[in-house]
Amino acid sequence: MSQTTSVLLVDDSKFARLLVKAFISSNFTDWKIDEAEDADKALTMVEDKSYDYMIIDFNMPGMNGLELGRELRARFPQTVIALLTANIQQEIQQKAEGLGLDFIPKPPTEEKIRDYFASREADR
Repeated sequence: MSQTTSVLLVDDSKFARLLVKAFISSNFTDWKIDEAEDADKALTMVEDKSYDYMIIDFNMPGMNGLELGRELRARFPQTVIALLTANIQQEIQQKAEGLGLDFIPKPPTEEKIRDYFASREADR
């Protein structure tokens, strides 16, 4: 596959987006990474472009990550979507899994992000 792998990061924290973007870029140098600060921006972005991966924060103003994940899953059933959150309640994890979303616990570390994407790439 010669097409560049694309990632959409959705998080209201600019710092969190920069951190995760840096972790991805340092391990997967040819990947294209786009950012959205909220669900509305993410939904606008996916109208014009498809992504291989979508990483979504849970706690955001407006639509939360589960609500956005539900919307994105309905539109993009084959896309790998992960909920990145500090909310590690079993109920949230179960809801994410029920929607077909992966779960990545915060805080993000380079090791967590690298290992997550490496395992998903191995599945593709």
